Amino acid sequence: MDEARKVRDFWFGKLPLSAEQLTERMRLWFGTGRTQEQRDAWDEAIRTQFEPLVKRALAGELASWADSPKRRLSLILLLDQFPRHIYRGSPRSYAGDEQALALALPGMQSGADAALSPPERLFFYMPLQHSEARDVQDESVAAYRRLLMESPESMKTQMASALDYAERHREVIERFGRFPHRNRVLGRPSTPEEIAYLRSGGEDFSRPAN
Repeated sequence: MDEARKVRDFWFGKLPLSAEQLTERMRLWFGTGRTQEQRDAWDEAIRTQFEPLVKRALAGELASWADSPKRRLSLILLLDQFPRHIYRGSPRSYAGDEQALALALPGMQSGADAALSPPERLFFYMPLQHSEARDVQDESVAAYRRLLMESPESMKTQMASALDYAERHREVIERFGRFPHRNRVLGRPSTPEEIAYLRSGGEDFSRPAN
């Protein structure tokens, strides 16, 4: 099987997804209602099957995948989502963020995202949500707002949840200019305000790893 297709098939399952299948996939992607053991098993499955591809993507060896919308999405998944599972709790989990963003933004400008289904678009836009740049966070919220508007009625609930999550990410960046929960992993000193925020139960976006 084509490697780019293998990435998408693993992540999304058989497309198109029904609303019920999307709900179940979201539980898998985001760990909702799953035990720690189940979450760890998902991380390990990604590591076992895709770590070599992730390393190649990070090294720039799969740049040709950007030649079509779906292959570009596969590359975004390798750079943005898979490292967060394979290298959870390590600085390497963010190693592909800039490359993924450099694929997502031009892809949106060229209309590549229009060729994708709503569940696929959800992850095409994810590098924007993960950015610590305020202007990119604005683009993220706008993208998820469009996704909600353009999704079928049966998927409105799931896409409204995705928009809410994007808005919560933007709120943290507007307040701190970065994601405080990343400070420990990245070796960044936290400000007193950030420490108080996290201790008081502020957003840490720990599941999924962000």
